[in-house]
Amino acid sequence: MAKKDKKNTSKKRTKKAAVELTVLTAANADKYELYQRSVQSPDADLHFLRRVYKKENGRPALHFREDFSGTGLMTAGWVKVAPKYTAEAFDIDPEPVEWGKARHFKDIGKAAERATLHLKDVREPSDKKPDVRCAQNFSYWIFKTREEMIYYFSGVLDDLAKDGIFVLDAHGGAESAIEQEEETEFEEEGFSYIWDQSWFSPVTHDVKFHIHFRFPDGTELNKAFTYEWRFWSLPELREMLLESGFSRVDIYWEGTDADGESGNGIYRKTRYGTNDPAWVNYIVAIK
Repeated sequence: MAKKDKKNTSKKRTKKAAVELTVLTAANADKYELYQRSVQSPDADLHFLRRVYKKENGRPALHFREDFSGTGLMTAGWVKVAPKYTAEAFDIDPEPVEWGKARHFKDIGKAAERATLHLKDVREPSDKKPDVRCAQNFSYWIFKTREEMIYYFSGVLDDLAKDGIFVLDAHGGAESAIEQEEETEFEEEGFSYIWDQSWFSPVTHDVKFHIHFRFPDGTELNKAFTYEWRFWSLPELREMLLESGFSRVDIYWEGTDADGESGNGIYRKTRYGTNDPAWVNYIVAIK
């Protein structure tokens, strides 16, 4: 599955309305369903992608590509917008792709015909050059060397349509390098989400992260998802994107609510950001 995680300090991960279910336990829970409820925010992400592209180019983006797409949740959301919207999704893991086909594309009618789901490496080219291409939830950190990352970024640049944009996200802050667990309760949903920063190397910035899910009966889906990445910094990512040939790289930082601590879900360009203990932001690379 595309490696997708966001912590409690991440961008507007709202608690979705509770669904009528039997009481969740480790025995009957679906890890992909839990993941989508606790981690992903496709409506907010897609709104951001469309807004930034239109601001840059004065017209709407029509063709979208989702890298490390997993269940294809964002891809399904894109093609449902209007008949002129088309999309492609790339992932090499057949299990979440098939899960997403049954859950997200089966009931959206003709809109599903405008989405192409590729069981391919994200370094493969698109069928049609996308206006917007994204790699969300830090999945691209699977590339651990500069050579690998620049090869990937260079391929993205060549693949984009004229005036295309590439949108990634990144996380950081002092707390992101601490080996610790962070638990978020989803009481209405009937489970807790645990983001486990299991291991961090200060020498190589290799990391191992896990997602666990816990339930009121005391059972747990331990290591439902595991990620072994390199922890990349924002300066490194910006430099590699520019070295790959992108003309400009903008950082969008999340504002805070009146309390000054909670994220408000509003992202604006920044030159310096704020030294928050933990943050998640968008990186927008312009072709």
